[in-house]
Amino acid sequence: MAKETGTKLIASNRKARHDYHIEDTFEAGLVLQGTEVKSLRAGRATLTDGFGEIHRGEAFLHGVHIPEYTQGTWTNHQPRRVRKLLLHHAEIEKIESRVNERGFTLIPLSLYFKDGRAKVELGLAKGKKSYDKRHALAERQADREKQEALGRRLKGME
Repeated sequence: MAKETGTKLIASNRKARHDYHIEDTFEAGLVLQGTEVKSLRAGRATLTDGFGEIHRGEAFLHGVHIPEYTQGTWTNHQPRRVRKLLLHHAEIEKIESRVNERGFTLIPLSLYFKDGRAKVELGLAKGKKSYDKRHALAERQADREKQEALGRRLKGME
């Protein structure tokens, strides 16, 4: 069997960038069971309710939904079980010190295969207020309108 190379996106948490200011990102490996890997290879996972936690010097991922493998037997996994994250000790200490600060949380941004291994991109984030979200939406809308106007102007010059 040939070794897998490259990156294959499984799931991304688009709502996270809307709800949080992402301060820093980390790449972590996941400790998975066999049926979880098969389910992920089928491209099935949900990150929306997920969050990370540091407990006794180890990192864990809570609330990520990986559905049961359809061809699995009685050995199937629990869809929302707590999964251990594989990070370097220095990264765990850095994350733990920041999470202990007021307002920071650890959220999964994307789940993907990198060279055949399941990885999760974690974001060290601070929650946005509702007015921040409205401001970001207005800014995106203004940029979109500006690009459309520029496109019409360039098209008219031809």
